Amino acid sequence: MKRALIFALAGVLTVGLASPASAAIRITKIYFDSPGADTGTNKSLNAEYVVIKNTGTTRKTLTGWTLRDASKHVYKFPIFRLGAGKSVKVHTGKGINGLGNLYWRSSSYIWNNDGDTATLKRKNGTISSRCSYSGAGSYKIC
Repeated sequence: MKRALIFALAGVLTVGLASPASAAIRITKIYFDSPGADTGTNKSLNAEYVVIKNTGTTRKTLTGWTLRDASKHVYKFPIFRLGAGKSVKVHTGKGINGLGNLYWRSSSYIWNNDGDTATLKRKNGTISSRCSYSGAGSYKIC
């Protein structure tokens, strides 16, 4: 009887834990190979981006969260809140931050055309979402 109760409680605890795949804030797309030649122009750099979506039902504060690649390039979110069901693009280049677009302000490409991994971490350092690609095509739906 005690053993059955322990297994039942363990099952409840396991179901209650959020995994990166079920997190409310998720990476949904990486556009890693911007159209045209990789010239490093701001237009080309901004066509390289990561889409992050709030799949939950409440607005979330992303201030202090980070987005990083496998080479340890790190973008730190400014003061920013993402509404329920809303998405934001984090562009590699420079621009003016707004509700649907944030800018890394990098003068060089972040996402490798031949493969990379994007990791989104909460302010406390835990992983909210991760997406990898092998370089086939120009974008990856996560």
